[in-house]
Amino acid sequence: MRTLTKAPGALLCVALLATAACTSGQSDDQRPTGTTLRVIASSELADMRPLLDQMRKETGVELVIEHRGTIDATNSLTPGNYQHDIAWLSTDRYFDLKLIRSGYTGPRPISNRFMVTPLAIGVKPRTAEALRSSTADRHLSWADLADRAAMGMTRFGMADPRHAGSGLSALIGVATAAADTGRALRPEDVTCDRLRGLFTGRTLNADTSAQLAEEFTAKQDSADALINYESVLLSMNASGKLREPLEILYPRDGLVLFDYPMLLLDPAKREAYDKVIAWLTTDRAQQEIMERTKRRPLDTRIPRDPRFRELSTNTLYFPGQQEVIDKVLAEYGRPQSQKPAHVVFALDFSGSMAGSRIAALRSTFAGLTGGDPSTVGKFVRFYKGERFTVLRFGGQVLDERDFTISGQQDLDAIRDHIAVDGFDPSTGVWAALDRAYAKAAELTREHPDVPVTVVLMTDGESNTGPALSEFLRRHDALPPAAKAVRTYAVRFGEANAAELRRAAEATGGRMVDANATSLSQAFKEIRGCR
Repeated sequence: MRTLTKAPGALLCVALLATAACTSGQSDDQRPTGTTLRVIASSELADMRPLLDQMRKETGVELVIEHRGTIDATNSLTPGNYQHDIAWLSTDRYFDLKLIRSGYTGPRPISNRFMVTPLAIGVKPRTAEALRSSTADRHLSWADLADRAAMGMTRFGMADPRHAGSGLSALIGVATAAADTGRALRPEDVTCDRLRGLFTGRTLNADTSAQLAEEFTAKQDSADALINYESVLLSMNASGKLREPLEILYPRDGLVLFDYPMLLLDPAKREAYDKVIAWLTTDRAQQEIMERTKRRPLDTRIPRDPRFRELSTNTLYFPGQQEVIDKVLAEYGRPQSQKPAHVVFALDFSGSMAGSRIAALRSTFAGLTGGDPSTVGKFVRFYKGERFTVLRFGGQVLDERDFTISGQQDLDAIRDHIAVDGFDPSTGVWAALDRAYAKAAELTREHPDVPVTVVLMTDGESNTGPALSEFLRRHDALPPAAKAVRTYAVRFGEANAAELRRAAEATGGRMVDANATSLSQAFKEIRGCR
């Protein structure tokens, strides 16, 4: 990212001569009386310093700014006990949620907006063409990025959502796309982690959008794409520091706009605040904002920079509950969420599964191994580094095989394994689940930092082997780490719903009834559950 330094007064005079009289020649006693406003601002607004220096000369109002990531800045604001005169954030969405949660009943700080920039994805040209060619309409979506990132075909950088507004908004954007409900994200939409495949492809991280830009510039071979503000990406392209300019793409399934509201926290400073707003909304300042910072001026009379593309994609529905933000961040921050998981599948291959039912199971796994073109399908697909144990059972365990996803050949191997026939005439559900937990005990003992989950799918009642009560007794005697592994049961056909529900809930998991939707939908629903 280009670093803007304070220009000498003479240079500013030349730069502004075409639009206004130069003020740098004024004597000290001719300049406006000085006023200082203490400001907490988003980190990327450091690029506004040359304009603010000029504003100080012309208005006498100086902004003394403390820069932080948007989320860190928002978290520092305590309603009724502010430590600054002004908050200047990339967005006040998170601030509004904080006001609601705090129960604050006083007046909301007045705010003004005068520039905007969308969240975008800066992509190296070759990667951009690969992303476009992988879609039917050649328009990128968050789901398309997740699909390619899951198998290591696209590496990207994103700021930490716990600190940066660009990072949290990107996280909310992809979580909303993954939920695929057509509305704002709700708490019930954030029950399982559908984003782990996407984050398999993240190779760059930083606390702020500005630091992320610097990281990418210094390590251009480490990522193919960068999720950041359009203004930051345009500034990077203009800096001359990139080996090749980034192509800027806008996800069609959730555009996020940042309008940089300036909030007056101390009403006693209203007069000085009004001077700042009046100066920043002049034609001259709006033009300078566009040229210097690459943000879009809100004044529609200002001729637009041709690099600003028309934004015809859908605007993201933003969550209206702090609980949603908290749940998304909690899942993101869990240590287990940073590591590829190991899923133990116990799959019913009894005689009743032959025919259309086994066809449905094979179709489901074809989708999970990359064959599902739907939005949700691209988010819940198997991802690089993920591990699986596929245990086929009838009256007894028929076979057991481990897989680690490193490339297409491993996805093909899973499909080939599921394609094998050889059905058993009886069904021993609880013996199979007991074996799945023996495997889980082995995994948690040998790899205690790897999250493990069991998925049980059956289409009939258990008619051989131990009863449910015996399984529960044995489960209760497991070592603590293995006992903590959850089972997600998929009921199909005539399977005993009450018993499956009881078994799943005893482990902390739950049952999903595929008869109510489809086998594919049931597996998608529990994908990523831990």
